[in-house]
Amino acid sequence: MEAQMGAPTFWDNNDRAQKHIAKLNGLKKAVLPVVAFQKKVDDLGVMLELIDAAEGAEKDMYAQEVTGQVDGMVAELDQLEIASFLTGQFDRNNAIFSIQSGAGGTESNDWADILFRMYNRWAERRGFTVELQDVQVGDQAGISKATMLIKGENAYGYAKAERGVHRLVRISPFDANKRRHTSFCAVDVIAEVNDEIEIEIPEAEIRVDVYRSSGKGGQGVNTTDSAVRLTHIPSGIVVVCQNERSQIKNRATALNVLKSRLYEKKQDEQRAEMDKFYGEKGEIGWGSQIRSYVLQPYQMVKDLRTGISTSDTQGVLDGDLDRFVNAWLRAGCPRHRNKDIQMEE
Repeated sequence: MEAQMGAPTFWDNNDRAQKHIAKLNGLKKAVLPVVAFQKKVDDLGVMLELIDAAEGAEKDMYAQEVTGQVDGMVAELDQLEIASFLTGQFDRNNAIFSIQSGAGGTESNDWADILFRMYNRWAERRGFTVELQDVQVGDQAGISKATMLIKGENAYGYAKAERGVHRLVRISPFDANKRRHTSFCAVDVIAEVNDEIEIEIPEAEIRVDVYRSSGKGGQGVNTTDSAVRLTHIPSGIVVVCQNERSQIKNRATALNVLKSRLYEKKQDEQRAEMDKFYGEKGEIGWGSQIRSYVLQPYQMVKDLRTGISTSDTQGVLDGDLDRFVNAWLRAGCPRHRNKDIQMEE
């Protein structure tokens, strides 16, 4: 592929050239870290030979150096292994991430706002960028719904682990009697489809509504009718985008999200049909509780799919989610389904 870039006609088609470069960069990100790790393994072999040949203090010095290198390589190998699980068709794509508060009014709206902050911080930790597409503010506090685009290498591959219902148990800050409340929020994650997936939507099947953008106040509130709501009439899917001040840009973004949702719906229908013959679907679906966040009477966050838990509730709410995401990815890998296989192996 690098040789093809040297061809005189490579830049004759700029769009094709950019796709070629993007694909090449993706392949390099997958291959080069493995090559670099293999070089470290080879260097370690040389160090072990030096230890065998050394004596006394020199032998101890080499041994300490090898121990330090191995500790770092174990963590690096762990990341390489997790990345190797992201082999799905759309794992490398951006993720369209939605948070919807459940029944419970202000309590659930506040929980949705906490989740919104948590996922923004998680994306920041992973080096992803977040573009807010739509947010609906709660009546008294928090948000009732938010949709954002998480952009970065393998964003969907990692973010899809969070799809499902999240449960919070705490002493309500909105209850004068300081009683314990349980709140639910649903998280939906779909892959942003790219140009390689062709989805045609007839104009007659789309209803377009424009209105004034809303936000949490201040400069976040637009004064023009730039927000766009697209309704796909046959399926009833509704998509809203109001993050841009341009109605044209918001419509283009909303249309792209609508295409992604329609493609995901088609994929779900195909999987449901296959389930009739091959058993229950193992994928996390909308409406299934995946994780509990308990702040009272004790502190514990537990993933109900993998059994992973931690008492560091503040760290989790600050975006430290990789322990849950990585465990879910491992659980979906055939060679890790055998419980007899220990993590240290």
